[in-house]
Amino acid sequence: FSAEQEAQALRKAMKGFGTDEDAIIEILTKLNVSQRQQVLITYKSSIGRDLIDDLKSELSGNFERVIVGMMTPTTMYDVHELRRAVKGAGTDEGCLIEILASRTNEEIRRINENYKLQYGCTLEEDIVSDTSSMFRRVLVSLTTGNRDEGTYVDDALAQQDAQCLYEAGEKKWGTDEVQFMAILCTRNRCHLLRVFDAYRGIANKDITDSIKSEMSGDLEDALLAVVKCVRNKPAYFAERLYKSMKGLGTDDNTLIRVMVSRSEIDMLDIRREFLTMYGKSLYSFIKGDCSGDYRKVLLRLCGG
Repeated sequence: FSAEQEAQALRKAMKGFGTDEDAIIEILTKLNVSQRQQVLITYKSSIGRDLIDDLKSELSGNFERVIVGMMTPTTMYDVHELRRAVKGAGTDEGCLIEILASRTNEEIRRINENYKLQYGCTLEEDIVSDTSSMFRRVLVSLTTGNRDEGTYVDDALAQQDAQCLYEAGEKKWGTDEVQFMAILCTRNRCHLLRVFDAYRGIANKDITDSIKSEMSGDLEDALLAVVKCVRNKPAYFAERLYKSMKGLGTDDNTLIRVMVSRSEIDMLDIRREFLTMYGKSLYSFIKGDCSGDYRKVLLRLCGG
C-alpha cells in the first residue's frame, strides 16, 4: 500500500474533464479505514488540496454520501450521523436507536468525546432537547455507555430480573417502563440472555412479544433494538438493511449508514444472517434496489 500512489491516482480520476467514478470506487473500496485516512493526509501534503472537498465537488447524491462516509473515520462517522439525526428536519429516531443500541461502551465513550469537541455541546444535551418522555430516558441511559461488559451470570439475579420484567409488564395494568430500561440497558450480555430464557419460562412468551404488546412507538423500537443487539448484532443489522430496501422506495440514510459503518466490522456475518433470514443474498437485494455508481460502490462494500 502506497498512500502517495493512491492519492495521485485519485487526483487523476478527478482532474480535467469528467470524473472516472469507476477508478474512485476501485481505489477506495480496496483500502481499509485507516489506509483511507493516510491517503487523505498524503493527498493534502502532496497535492495541496482537500480530498473530501474534491470528492464532494466531483460526485453527487447517494454515491457522494457513500464515498464521503467511507473517507470519514469510524467514530466521526457515527458522530455526524447522530448530529444529523437530531439537527436535521425532524428527528431520525431510527438512527439514534441503531447507533446507541449497537455500539460498545468504548465506542460510545469516543462518540461522546468527539461530539462535544465537534459541536461544543454534549450528545446527551442534544438528545434531551430533541426527544421526550421514556424514549428520551432510554437514549440517555444508552448514551452513558455504562453497560456491564463482563460475562458473569448470577442465576438467582437473572431469575429475579425476569420476574421483575414480568411484573413490570405482562402482570400489571399499565407498564413500568423504568424496570425494563434499568435491566435491558445496564446488565451484561450473558446475563441478559439468561434473563430472556427465564422470562420465557415465567411469562410463556418471548421478551420481544411482551415489549411489542406493552409498548409502542419509539420506546418499543428502542427496547426491541437493545434486545436484538444483545441476542445477535449481525442479525439486527441484517433486519435494518432488509427494511431499508423492501417495499416502495429506499431508506437511503439507513442503507448507507449500515453498509459504511459495518463494512469492516461484521459485514460477512450480516450477509450470512441476511441470507438465513430472508432467503436471498444481501448482494442480490442491493442489486435489485439501487442503480448506477451508488449500486456499484454498495456492492463492493457488500463483497461476494
